[in-house]
Amino acid sequence: MPPIVIIILIIILILVILGIRVVPQASAFVIERAGKYHTTWSAGLHVMIPVIDRVSRRVLLKEQVADFAPQPVITKDNVTMQIDSVVYFKITDPRLYAYGVENPIMAMENLTATTLRNIIGDMELDATLTSREAINSEMLQTIDLATDPWGIKVTRVELKNIQPPAAIREAMEKQMKAEREKRAAILTAEGEKQSMILTAEGKKESAVLNAEAEKQATILAAEAQKEKEIKEAEGKAEAIRQVQQAEADGIRMIKEAGADEAVIRLRSLETLAKAADGQATKIIIPSDIQSAAGLLAGLKESVKE
Repeated sequence: MPPIVIIILIIILILVILGIRVVPQASAFVIERAGKYHTTWSAGLHVMIPVIDRVSRRVLLKEQVADFAPQPVITKDNVTMQIDSVVYFKITDPRLYAYGVENPIMAMENLTATTLRNIIGDMELDATLTSREAINSEMLQTIDLATDPWGIKVTRVELKNIQPPAAIREAMEKQMKAEREKRAAILTAEGEKQSMILTAEGKKESAVLNAEAEKQATILAAEAQKEKEIKEAEGKAEAIRQVQQAEADGIRMIKEAGADEAVIRLRSLETLAKAADGQATKIIIPSDIQSAAGLLAGLKESVKE
């Protein structure tokens, strides 16, 4: 084989080797032929024509994260803050990504900053600090719609940090401290109030129980006194009954013994003597008893004779 043929074959082999390209997974190559877009290679083995074809752009198809620097924004109530955001995106069309805009990442950063300023400019400071979810959602819709012609799909937007001015932060810290002290004072007052209520209820229940106990004791004492009086009355009645029974028995015995009028008068004299008992200074003797005394004196003289 002539040397020239060998040289030609070697050159062809080198060109074929140089024309073989392997596209990694989750990547895409944008191919230009003669300076014009030709095709987009996906992952795998591909062959290009040397000199005529070239790889215009290598595109990563994975989801990517763009962390943008803090941007100065002004709220509706004229407070300047520094807000930095994070954008998650994927490249869905490598051709549009390569030819849609000169610098897609820078364009997306400027779009994010502009959208953020527009949204924050319609909100006051307090709403800005408490409405991150609403801000994220509105930014996502706006940026995703604007990046569609660039072959970019924005999947998520997050406000990474919101930094109000130092004076505002100090005022907010004082406000939060005052609010916490207020809540602590309210809780302390509520605790004291509850304690006083419980103490008053305890005293009330104690007073009620004491009154009930005194009432019960008074009732029991009255019942005991009543029973005592009843027993004393029954004892006196029994004594009276026994005295009357004794007197009735005495009368009955006198009647059964056949005592005459002289005996009765004699008993009357004995009773009168017991009544005097040597203590009385003056004794009034009934006339019938005096007659009985004369009768006794006569009987005494008769006995002596």
